[in-house]
Amino acid sequence: MRKEVCNAVTGFFAFLIFLTSLTFIIFPLQAKEPIGLGELNRLIQLHLPKQFQEGVDSGPSKKTKLLPESEETIFTIPGFETYGCGECHQAEQLLDRSINRMRKSLVRLSYIHSNLPPPPLKQFIIQSWSDEWLRPGQFAHTTFDTIRIFPSAILVDSRVYGNATHLHESLHLTQPFLGIANELEAYGLNIRSDPRFLFLNFPYFADTITAFFITDFSDILNRFFSREVKEGVTVPREVQWFLMPFEVDTLNRVATAIEKLEPVLWEVSRLNREYPLESAYLGEQARAVSLLLDIAAVKILPLPPLDLDSSALDEAFSILERQFNKLDNTRLGYRIDRKREALMTMSYHLRLKDSATRLGIYFRFLKQRFIRADGEVKLVVPDEKDFKLFIEEQRHEIAKMAGSPKLTPVEKEGALRMLQAIPSELR
Repeated sequence: MRKEVCNAVTGFFAFLIFLTSLTFIIFPLQAKEPIGLGELNRLIQLHLPKQFQEGVDSGPSKKTKLLPESEETIFTIPGFETYGCGECHQAEQLLDRSINRMRKSLVRLSYIHSNLPPPPLKQFIIQSWSDEWLRPGQFAHTTFDTIRIFPSAILVDSRVYGNATHLHESLHLTQPFLGIANELEAYGLNIRSDPRFLFLNFPYFADTITAFFITDFSDILNRFFSREVKEGVTVPREVQWFLMPFEVDTLNRVATAIEKLEPVLWEVSRLNREYPLESAYLGEQARAVSLLLDIAAVKILPLPPLDLDSSALDEAFSILERQFNKLDNTRLGYRIDRKREALMTMSYHLRLKDSATRLGIYFRFLKQRFIRADGEVKLVVPDEKDFKLFIEEQRHEIAKMAGSPKLTPVEKEGALRMLQAIPSELR
């Protein structure tokens, strides 16, 4: 009976992987047309974020339904005249192109996550200036029922990334709370479409990939990022690395690993949606951006081999336990990666110089701490009082954002709705 269940589970995951692979064949993330670095640099220079000006015109807008079952979305380009966009562009064409990109992104998302309701995208803002909602260096930002994006980001996303940013932000709209796990889940979409996104966002995935699939992954990262980029241009370094040709065989190896990671990525999505508050808290308390992925990995995948005596293992576990029980990040506002601290302490205090050994210990610790006897995940919160204080602080921040005069009425309404959705027992 147990063997039949295992076979059924294995078959189910294989079917999931097949479906997902098929989805990406049908809806590939592909840039509109190849573009050279020089041309991209010229275009970005013309569309850099501007300094905010008071009295910005509301700009052209267009309201449409992106999906048959969705609500109407208003697309706007505020400051279209103030920032001189009309000198080179026709507003109607820009709006239509944005509508087309978002419609394709939402269709794609619906195929990947068919169990999700349509994302509540009520507003899409092409924003020419930087502020606290959309900072220089950001591509885009999802607030409440709203996506804000720079014109320069649209250029990169459509000409280089195949609209991966639009897909990424679309998923954010469906997430019930805030936190690091949201980024992990959204980047999980991107790495499925192109392994280069895994390199660019390696802190979220590298340890799991290294421990379970590609032991020399750190060497691959070194080769990827050691390629010389052109200084003095406006094209971000990560975009240049993405544009450069890279080892085809290596990209195929990483793509194969990502395929094998598929059930783990699905588990991350499940945990982030079933336990959004706990996922957000643990993300902040541990400051380990990969934590939810690492936990999902030890639930689903066989642990990597480990040759270590029990006394050394116990001592290493005690180091990890101390780090993962610390509350400095949530109580004092520190930003210390507790996983990195623990691994570094093992290296120096226990003289465990082999990184594979340290990772093997770390993943065994996670299995002991976060996986129940029945194989299901338990998101252990080290201090219930601290957890409740964290949620209250997040509520305060959301309420503060809702009161900002720089948020639109749509965003304010979305913020208040998120506040109401937080379970009452935590209030």
